[in-house]
Amino acid sequence: MRSLIIIFTLAISSLSAQSIDYNIKKGYAANGYDVVAYFNNNAIEGNKKFTALYDDVKYKFSSENNLNTFKKDPKMYIPQYGGYCAYAVALKSSKVSINPKTFQIKYGKLYLFYNAWGTNTLNLWKIENENALKEKADINWENIKFKK
Repeated sequence: MRSLIIIFTLAISSLSAQSIDYNIKKGYAANGYDVVAYFNNNAIEGNKKFTALYDDVKYKFSSENNLNTFKKDPKMYIPQYGGYCAYAVALKSSKVSINPKTFQIKYGKLYLFYNAWGTNTLNLWKIENENALKEKADINWENIKFKK
């Protein structure tokens, strides 16, 4: 019986130690764009001089001020759905790369979107009822966030 308890405890602890699958194209979250700048409605590429590590993911910032702002409350600035396209997570439960210049700040959160080859999923997100899509994305993300 004691060995079953130990095995169960180890299994539970290994599940909680699993890391979310973040979109780290170019080695950084948000393709190296400054996640704090998005909250000022700016898509700005970060500078290697200003970097931080949070949840084993590297972030770049355009200024020391933005770096320090991030360090005070990193959870506020982390892109939703691991930085994958919010629309793809909602519609297909799929992890799709993003265009870091295509974003939305809503509900106090950062959402990133695919935008290439004539398809801007931010526009589709807005047209197709973004509140309902967000609810679907939240549910879908819970099922795919640990899958690589």
